[in-house]
Amino acid sequence: MENFEQLKTVKFYSGDVTPLEMHKVRVVQKLNLLPIEDRRESIYGAGFNTFLLQNKDVYLDMLTDSGTNAMSDNQVAAMSVADDSYAGSSSYTKLENAISYVFNQKYYLPVHQGRAAEHIISKTFVTPGKVIPMNYHFTTTKAHIEMMGGIVEEIYTDEALKIKSDFPFKGNMDINKLNKIIAKWGAENVAYIRFEAGTNLIGGQPFSMANLREVSAIAKSHNILVLMDTSLINENLYFIKTKEEGYANKPIRDILHEMLSYTDFSYFSGRKVSCTRGGGICTNNHDIYMKMRDWVPLYEGFLTYGGMSVREIEAMAVGLHETLDFDVISHSPMFIKYLVDALDKKGIPVITPAGGLGCHLDAGSFISHVPQGQYPAGALAAALYVASGIRGMERGTISSVRDANGDDVLADVELLRLAFPRRVFTLSQIKYAEDRIQWLYDNRELIGGLEWIEEPPVLRFFVGKLKPIGDWVEKLVAKFREDFGESL
Repeated sequence: MENFEQLKTVKFYSGDVTPLEMHKVRVVQKLNLLPIEDRRESIYGAGFNTFLLQNKDVYLDMLTDSGTNAMSDNQVAAMSVADDSYAGSSSYTKLENAISYVFNQKYYLPVHQGRAAEHIISKTFVTPGKVIPMNYHFTTTKAHIEMMGGIVEEIYTDEALKIKSDFPFKGNMDINKLNKIIAKWGAENVAYIRFEAGTNLIGGQPFSMANLREVSAIAKSHNILVLMDTSLINENLYFIKTKEEGYANKPIRDILHEMLSYTDFSYFSGRKVSCTRGGGICTNNHDIYMKMRDWVPLYEGFLTYGGMSVREIEAMAVGLHETLDFDVISHSPMFIKYLVDALDKKGIPVITPAGGLGCHLDAGSFISHVPQGQYPAGALAAALYVASGIRGMERGTISSVRDANGDDVLADVELLRLAFPRRVFTLSQIKYAEDRIQWLYDNRELIGGLEWIEEPPVLRFFVGKLKPIGDWVEKLVAKFREDFGESL
């Protein structure tokens, strides 16, 4: 198989192999790198929740790839010719045509972002007691399903939760577990089977076409619907093309069409897949479309804008076409791999193989002395911000929930996600992240745990506040000054 990962890299005379940006930067945004003492004050002010940091206090914003990607020149240009009509907008027609060409889907329901699609899908198909098997949950997805009385059954493979692995498709669904779930609950009680492209919470890991095909066949034999979250489809396409036998020479569009042919309907967050704000639900099934159609005007907006501005609609239409460009979809995975490989070589615990979305530090191993009940992923996120000005996202027990007894439901893995917004960072910035992560790892014994001071009952990771247990932050700052002097 042709090694596509080497197509856009160059071997330097020194022997290093380095990913190349296949774009040039023509509009820039000023960044700030505060002194460590100011960063310490900022994290206290944010309640040790990186979501609550002010962007002016952040150097590299690696919190998420949602709505933070760089648009292309063609997308920006398209925004200037938007048809600002409430109904019947020609801008919407362009988006419909893009959905048809790129996704090969006849029917499209626009929404303002991915979780709005989750809301409408759950409201339509999930009733109390219905079961939804999936390769792994996402926080908002699970919340919407459970609010409607549904039951999430995660049927990931044994490889999925291994920190170090060379298995390329850790996002696969376990076929034996799927058959057992259907037998246990009965096919009539399965609302749909959900596939997430690029499983977010376990390291942005993709699934294979072979696995999707097999799940689809099982679903059809039981008359069960298959739903796909295509928000991270770019990276999943990249991995199928570069890692799965038989796809190296297939056009991206053909691979995408085959993927969606194994589903009954799909949804996406435009904030990820097309680098614009918005989203949608897609299907070739008219009955499925009609079941959801009337919820859009009630919750989102009219059927030709769905909560999006026409400028976003124009940019999304262009962005979807760019999804078919290998240079576009390869940039983020190649940069992620660069950082993952560099950290792994240093012995720093990081999820391997490198996935899409971001680099995921294994906080459970990174600071193994911090008990899981003291939120190691959240503590590591705060520590990294203090040490570097880099804002990552906790993907561990803080992102989980409490059970009926009020106890934490401990996460399967404690990860600090460093997201890679598409076409945003330079290689020197990634090297800076590598350096500060190494320093933090060498001084990891200084990092302590966290405890709640303000805990919301739902999706607490968004706006909850915590505080450090003990004075570990002060010790970290003192060690930084000892090692770096007056350096930022």
